[in-house]
Amino acid sequence: MNTAISFFIPAYNCAQTIEEAVRSILDTNFKNGDELIIVNDGSTNDTQTVLIGLQSTYPTIQVIEHGRNKGGGAARNTAIEASKNELLFCLDADNVLEENSIAPLLSHFQETEADVASFQHHYYFSKTKTETDTIWTLPSGVFEKEMALSTSFTPGSGGNYLFTKNSWVKAGGYPEFAGALDTWGFGLRQLLTGAKVVVLANSYYYHRLINDSYYLRDAWSRRKSISLRATQLLIPFFDEIEDRDIDYILSNKHRCTWFDDLDSRPIRLVSKTKQDGIFNSSKQNQTPFKSHLKNLIQKFIK
Repeated sequence: MNTAISFFIPAYNCAQTIEEAVRSILDTNFKNGDELIIVNDGSTNDTQTVLIGLQSTYPTIQVIEHGRNKGGGAARNTAIEASKNELLFCLDADNVLEENSIAPLLSHFQETEADVASFQHHYYFSKTKTETDTIWTLPSGVFEKEMALSTSFTPGSGGNYLFTKNSWVKAGGYPEFAGALDTWGFGLRQLLTGAKVVVLANSYYYHRLINDSYYLRDAWSRRKSISLRATQLLIPFFDEIEDRDIDYILSNKHRCTWFDDLDSRPIRLVSKTKQDGIFNSSKQNQTPFKSHLKNLIQKFIK
């Protein structure tokens, strides 16, 4: 496989942080054949001016302008559609890579023949990257499909990792309707469409905490809709989810809260075993997906 990487950054009103993000890619993590695409998603502050200055310093940067703000998912999809390489790495405009951290991640990606490779630790900071507020840690090794809905913290939660363009195609791209759940939803789609996801032990990047971040603006302003949007993301995969858990996430009591409760109440995928060349599913005798969908429609039209 050609190991050239298309790095991309979705940018919206990030004039104060994007230069540090760009430099963390280009100064020590960029090699011949790589490219960096920045999608300015209708910014209304000085972001465009900062990007013009960065282009004068780093002519390799390609900037794409959205005439209006379309959201993070759309900006990410625009960048990938314009990319030339099979390998992709998304870095948010307020996050920072550690020096020389991409090379070992790429090596691990190749050695494990993965479709997605993630850093293990997310160092969250609010002031400078040398002052860590908290650390979120993923289990190292293969991140199994069965773990997709067992916790709220998955590689997709952070959204800043290495993946193939083919896994993006199979997942149907970033879900643009999902708002702040676009990266979580994309990571979920990758896992549930068969992508092999690996986590490199003892690796990390820096994730900035901002009160006015894209996630906080969208998630907290429309908190009750987060679980509903997550449910919309799951509908194509209902056949892979235990019926009792579908009933749980569609119930009047939990349909607006189940996503927030994932760590204490995981959603379980259907278990599958292979015996004598025949696949057996624990869902064989359960209610078909169409019946669940019919029940869901009836609830909302009453």
